[in-house]
Order: sequence, then C-alpha cells, then structure tokens
Amino acid sequence: MNLQQMKQLVALAETLNFRRAAERLHMAQPPLSVSIRRLEDELGARLFARERRGIRLTPAGEAVLAHARQIAFHAEQLKRAAASASGGMSGRLRIAFVGSAAYSLFPRVLPVFRERFPGVELDLRESTTTQMLQQVERGDVDLALVRYPVVEATTVVLRPVESDVLAAALPAGSPLARKRTLRMRDLADEPFVTYSATAAMNLRVQVVAACQAAGFTPRIVQEAVQVQTVLSLVGSGLGVALVPSLSRMQAPAGVEFRRLTDGGERLETALAVATHAHNEPAVAARFRDVLAEVESQGARRQRKRVAQPA
Repeated sequence: MNLQQMKQLVALAETLNFRRAAERLHMAQPPLSVSIRRLEDELGARLFARERRGIRLTPAGEAVLAHARQIAFHAEQLKRAAASASGGMSGRLRIAFVGSAAYSLFPRVLPVFRERFPGVELDLRESTTTQMLQQVERGDVDLALVRYPVVEATTVVLRPVESDVLAAALPAGSPLARKRTLRMRDLADEPFVTYSATAAMNLRVQVVAACQAAGFTPRIVQEAVQVQTVLSLVGSGLGVALVPSLSRMQAPAGVEFRRLTDGGERLETALAVATHAHNEPAVAARFRDVLAEVESQGARRQRKRVAQPA
C-alpha cells in the first residue's frame, strides 16, 4: 500500500470510470486497473464493483474512501510544509543574541520579520559572544547577533549590522559626571568595572586596548558578563566603565553617560550577524535580509535628519 494508490483510489471513486481516472492521473488505464486490484488484494476486500454499466463503490470502498482522502490531503500538506521551510517561509529559527541587541535592533527588526514570515517560529536565546560563536559553529543555533569586532579565531561568517561607539558610563555622583565630554585620560585614575576575561573576552580586550592606547592600564575592581550588569554595578558606585552608547536606552538610575572625544577607531563597536560558513538555513538568510533592509532604512532616515537645515 502506498501514497500513489491512495490518490488512484480517490480519483477512481470521484470519476467511477477507469479511463477518466487514468487521464486525471496522467497514466495508462491498464496499470491503474492492476494497481487498484493489488490494493484490494492487500486490504482483503473489493473496493469497486465492476458492472456492465460501469463501476460503483462497494461498502468497503465507501468506508476507506474518507481515509484515503485524508492521507492524500496530509501528504500534500507535508510537501507544502517542506517546500515552505526549505524556502525560509516557515519552520523554526534559533537566534542567539547579546543583551544589547534588545536595546534598539530587536524592536525595529522583529516586528517586520514576524509580519512578513508569520509561519516562522522564533526561538530567542541570550548568551555571550564567545559562547554564540561556538554555538553557530556546532549548529546549535541558526544565527547569532554578536558583539563586533571579535578577537578569537572562528569559522563563522560575520556581517556587521548596527554600528556604535563605546562611551563612558559613570556613577551619577562622580566628579567626572559634571563634565559634558571626556577624554580617555580622564578615566586613568578611576576604578573600572569591566567585562569577564573568559565569558566576554571581546569587549574586555577592546576596553583594555583603548585604555592602553591612551597611556594607562585600567584598574579593574569588578568583572561582569552582560552590559546591563556592568551598568548596574556602575550605578552602585563601584567604578566607571566603557559600554556601547546605545545601552543608555536601558540604563538603570544612577548612571551618567559621557562621550569620549578621543580614542577614535579603538572605540568603534557594532553588532554583527554570525552564521555558519557552509550550512546556513534559508530562514536565517531571510532574517538577514530583513536586518539589512531595516538598517538601510534607518541609515537613510539618519542622513535626511543630518541634511536638514537647523
């Protein structure tokens, strides 16, 4: 018994004519007759009564017809689901992300993606850049939004999508908070809250390198993994920190942000999309396309605002 026989049974039951059923199925009449006879033999019952004026369904044929239609219908749905998933229109998309992706990027991208691809189930997981790069390499997630640049060796493909700069985060009561802007050297004598050397190595390396380029090594008094935790510790008065400037959108009370007038490229940071180099699911590519489109629209709006006369 096979799927083709179910389709043949349905076609013959609807036409009650071997010739017309064979034409609908794009096959010759003799193979259709043989196939139906084999199905009847396997079921142990005659499904069609052959009469001089044609054929009719037997009670056994009436009983199995509804089931045959269900099998044919679900088989077609199965094919459509497979085609939709392989084309990135449905299925499950596993996205890992650093916490700062939730500040600005997700609120702009997720509504657009969900509207365009309602058949895609999103599985969102917060993690660290180091862990996510390994997860993408192993295939544990389909796509990751990581902090960029990265310093560890990786085989994943990285595409920057949201540019930012590191800014100084200060306790509200710090004398430095009275200044409108700061230079890196202004932070030289301050205790630093910074990122874990193991769990958040990329930002840790960038912060230390920026400080050393300014002529000092930061005096680290506390480590944390997530930017939000760093900001909470700064708000508690433990020290200062260098954090992505967009994190001010979710900063806790008691934290002041100041732009750094020097540091240049060393303070540039971004979010990047990380995907597997050779095994990227189609649905992940769809998400990347939406990301690129939303970022492009945001950049155009920003250029228009800059071009407008004051």
